Amino acid sequence: MLTVLHHPLITHKLTQMRKESTGTKDFRQNLDEIAGLMAFEITRDLPLNPIEIKTPVAICQTQELAKEIVLVPILRAGLGMVNGIRDLIPTAKVGHIGLYRDEETLEPHEYFAKFPSTMPESVVMVLDPMLATGGSASAAITLLKKRGASIIKLVCLVGAPEGVKRIEEDHPDVDVYLAALDEKLNEKGYIVPGLGDAGDRIFGTK
Repeated sequence: MLTVLHHPLITHKLTQMRKESTGTKDFRQNLDEIAGLMAFEITRDLPLNPIEIKTPVAICQTQELAKEIVLVPILRAGLGMVNGIRDLIPTAKVGHIGLYRDEETLEPHEYFAKFPSTMPESVVMVLDPMLATGGSASAAITLLKKRGASIIKLVCLVGAPEGVKRIEEDHPDVDVYLAALDEKLNEKGYIVPGLGDAGDRIFGTK
């Protein structure tokens, strides 16, 4: 299921990120803040367990999270979303997955993967600022499923209809969260209007 998070603060901060004139520092800061705001909405349906605690005044019947949260950024741009979410969920564990695209077949291949042992019992959030063709995200989700992950949420800033369709077809059991659904992909596979190459803008490599 696709959810586009229409929130004034998210929209405002994403506008700053889209501007060509925005530098690395401000781009990264706005990304941190949007990721945190998105996490608040994405975690709205997390399961809870009942628990009894003692406050300074009395015994209290309350609840706490029933499952661990695992963040899995797709290297390298996905790293830019980790801090903003961990600020809200400091107990979240972090796995990493790296993919490269074969120049001839254009198929993504794994070159690095390291995950917490609690993956099968956790809520897993796959992080990538851009959902363009959906190839890398779909491959990452497939690899996570092979490692036992069953509750998976794909969290991206900006998506194209082509990428959303790919995920819905390949992984209908995965919820997709976007800050914005853009118009289309151009002939080079970039999201239009998009915000450029997120990795380069996060790390100042272009």
